[in-house]
Amino acid sequence: MVTDQLMDGYDVVVVGGGAAGLSGALMLARARRSVVVIDGGAPRNAPAAGVHGLLARDGMRPAELLERGRAEVRRYGGHVVPGEVGAVAREDDGEDTGFAVALADGRAIRARRLLVATGLVDELPDIPGLWARWGRDVVHCPYCHGWEVRDQAIGVLGGGPLAVHRALLFRQWSADVTLLSHTMAPPTGEEAEQLAARGVSVVDGEVASLEIVEDRLVGVRLSNGTVVSRQVLAVAPRMAARVGFLAELGLRPAEHPGGVGEHIPSDAAGRTGVPGVWVAGNVTDLAAQVGAAAAAGAAAAAQINADLVAEDTRQAVAAWRVSSAESEARAGELAMGERRPGR
Repeated sequence: MVTDQLMDGYDVVVVGGGAAGLSGALMLARARRSVVVIDGGAPRNAPAAGVHGLLARDGMRPAELLERGRAEVRRYGGHVVPGEVGAVAREDDGEDTGFAVALADGRAIRARRLLVATGLVDELPDIPGLWARWGRDVVHCPYCHGWEVRDQAIGVLGGGPLAVHRALLFRQWSADVTLLSHTMAPPTGEEAEQLAARGVSVVDGEVASLEIVEDRLVGVRLSNGTVVSRQVLAVAPRMAARVGFLAELGLRPAEHPGGVGEHIPSDAAGRTGVPGVWVAGNVTDLAAQVGAAAAAGAAAAAQINADLVAEDTRQAVAAWRVSSAESEARAGELAMGERRPGR
């Protein structure tokens, strides 16, 4: 990957080089802001074969999408630098909000504003083999993977608050869907009726392992030894925002209202409770797909630029007032000098 030389300071430091961060950086660079993207190089969708549901880019390899994004940011003078942010501290000189950004390798830069787009970490259930199949035949999002696993035998791993909902969603893509209760009690009442009406079977028992034959998922083995034949396993991971480096600013993740993980709360434009810090993408919206994350990055960038314009204007007005006062004072001195006797 091409690496840009870091400057000492930028209008905006973007932490995270995924769709949200690169989209925000592109918008800021086009607004003639000095901007750098600090890219940790570990995108969440790296295991996926393609990006899906993104207009005009459906099926594109995730790595190719990011390569194009980095090139576009650079086209407008933005920088993209590999690295990880270790800590961020506030710098306030009374006139301008700023941040000292320390990279894990010892480098340091200054930012007037921060856009945090570090995404999230998927925390999978403790079942042997899940990570090795993640993004292949172990999937999580029907809108990301549903078409690719259509008409296959799909197992939906229970245990989360939305297990029944997830099973009913995957039923849209396949007539052969089984809800594996795993660590939850089998559904009852209205939920059981909904599953039965849609032809979704329920298998009680905890899933102990995956059955793999010739590098393909063929089933799941329950703790009692029973093997349930399945070609795909849908799993709901717990999602946790990658924001440990923001702790010194007092910005810590909060439990998501949906009970699916932790995120950084923000307003609709990505503004956090810490002045000067915005967030975009999965770090705040755990369910955002690539298109939504990119849109959020652009929207946050527009708000950041507007905030900087307001600050630049305040500083310009203050300087203009001082200059005007000095000019008036000099003019007054000249006028007084012309009235002195002997002139």
